Amino acid sequence: MLGLSLPARIRVLCLGAHPDDIEIGCGGTLLRLAASHDVQVTNVVLTGSSDRAQEAMEAASLFAQAEVVMFGFPDGRLPAYWGDVKAALEEVARRPAPDLLFAPNRDDAHQDHRLLAQLVTTVWRDVLVLSYEVPKWDGDFLPPSHYVPLSAAVAQRKVQLLNKAYPSQHSRDWWDDDLFLGVMRLRGMECRARYAEAFNVRKAILSV
Repeated sequence: MLGLSLPARIRVLCLGAHPDDIEIGCGGTLLRLAASHDVQVTNVVLTGSSDRAQEAMEAASLFAQAEVVMFGFPDGRLPAYWGDVKAALEEVARRPAPDLLFAPNRDDAHQDHRLLAQLVTTVWRDVLVLSYEVPKWDGDFLPPSHYVPLSAAVAQRKVQLLNKAYPSQHSRDWWDDDLFLGVMRLRGMECRARYAEAFNVRKAILSV
């Protein structure tokens, strides 16, 4: 297994269809980046009520002191707003290009996640995109191509911050510490670490 490294100073863009997608998918990685790099993070969230937007703001401050951009599209209806969603992403893309972009997987079973993922590479063509995974009833996980190992302390911290930032989700039958830690433990086993987050990369350039 070969390791890849990042420069000391990086600009990171995180895209989520819903509040909590980003932190579930790459929250541990953001904690690691914030601790070890000079990192500037922007979180873009496409849907969310005012209450959930406030949760997203809280989470962004806890995980990586990220700037948050909210668009307020209806939850579960993004495909019906294809043109508006693409225009929103193009608006974000007018900012300085990120060095690293996190987004959902193109094969995600949730229609909102999937649409966002499909539009990402039409808007950002020259950026390294790491596609994160979000556990769900549909069971849509794919074999990952890249891993970020996490210590037990970082994995536990991720779960603590998720619970602190998103109290509105505590009643959901899938929201619990065992699920979040179990996914990270499985991915950690796959890369010879205690815990890890996993990603898929469809295109990357090897500079030799």
